[in-house]
Amino acid sequence: METTFCLKKQLHIHFLGGQESDQAFVNGLEILNSKMEGNLIYYTLPDNHGLSENSVALMTIDWPRRYRLMRLHFAAELVLELVTKKLHLEKVGAHISEEKARIDFRADFNVSSTFEDILTDYNAIINSDKPIQTGFSDTETQRRFWKIDGFAEVPCGGTHVKSTKEVGLVALKRSKPGKSLERIEIRLVD
Repeated sequence: METTFCLKKQLHIHFLGGQESDQAFVNGLEILNSKMEGNLIYYTLPDNHGLSENSVALMTIDWPRRYRLMRLHFAAELVLELVTKKLHLEKVGAHISEEKARIDFRADFNVSSTFEDILTDYNAIINSDKPIQTGFSDTETQRRFWKIDGFAEVPCGGTHVKSTKEVGLVALKRSKPGKSLERIEIRLVD
């Protein structure tokens, strides 16, 4: 019999879109699934969990996976901001996995023609090693943001590293998922 329990923790999530979840464990057992209802997260564990009411539980995450997701999430955030500022394109979708991130835009031209310019600006931001500030724009509703002085302040409750240098360099690849759609795939270079 599966058991579902709730971790009472306040959080507000507003990701770039489609970021894959952490792989998490409770007392060494992998969490089968989770769902959010309001500010509560409910976790489902396998049958052999051994927990009962008031049990102490140790929750851990797969840190190498989380860290890669954090870096790719922020790399995608930077690419999105640069594309939005330079090309004024509308984002219509996104997904972030451990291997790559992707952002879909509404566009009627091949976006790869802009990659050199975007990467030049991206690399300058990364190499500047600026702090990535995070905080709450509204503590009551727990709306969060990230900010790089002199670049942007963006509403986002996603996972972030502490500095631009920590994100690292990326490679961009173009694909065309549909009519009037352009996709930019982002991979870390390390």
